[in-house]
Amino acid sequence: MSPEREHAEVRVLPAWLYPAAFWLSLPVLLLSLLLPGGAVLGVWFMMAVPAVAALVVVLTNWSRDRRVSVGALVALIGLGLVVVVRNLIA
Repeated sequence: MSPEREHAEVRVLPAWLYPAAFWLSLPVLLLSLLLPGGAVLGVWFMMAVPAVAALVVVLTNWSRDRRVSVGALVALIGLGLVVVVRNLIA
């Protein structure tokens, strides 16, 4: 694998995103454990974290690595379709 290829695959997400999501997730999960009404918030937050990460990948890598961005965009579209179909069924 060439060095520039390896570099592009390693730097898909910004370095600050993973620690920020981790430290934001801890209080939300703690609240969802301690407060019965907070469980819904915890579930929605944990579903939103990968969606936000995919959105960041699309926005930050579109000009640098189009294949990764298109893959993240397809994942976001698929997630949106799941939410729409789920609301139609329920």
